[in-house]
Amino acid sequence: MKLDPLIVSRNKLYTILSIGFGMGYGWLVYQLHAAMSHSHGPTLCLIKNVTGIPCPSCGITRAVMAIIHGDMNGAFYSNPLGFLVAVGLAVGPVWLLMDLLLKKDSLWISYQRFEIWLRNPVRAIPLGMLVLINWCWNIYKGL
Repeated sequence: MKLDPLIVSRNKLYTILSIGFGMGYGWLVYQLHAAMSHSHGPTLCLIKNVTGIPCPSCGITRAVMAIIHGDMNGAFYSNPLGFLVAVGLAVGPVWLLMDLLLKKDSLWISYQRFEIWLRNPVRAIPLGMLVLINWCWNIYKGL
């Protein structure tokens, strides 16, 4: 399979992921600290702060926090996408680090293949519909 050369470079992807994982873990540590001090952290969702309407990803932090505490029902209710984020935060940094240490490209190649796979409307449209349904559910729940 020939991979598209226009897809983001390996170094750029690994830099973006490293920053994203660092920020994700930093945010979780902050939220865990806020929870232990019985305070509520700020809402960073620009869409919700401006419009008052939750975005499709609203509730993911609460979902990941619920997963950390073993509350799978609470995680699902907060936002089912939180399970994907939790898996990504658990697997992604290890995979990235292993690629860097072993001088491999497996994460980058998998990313390229996934991006090509997702370009097919037969796959992309149903996934987009799931995100839209999740967004409607977030609005209905009044997150």
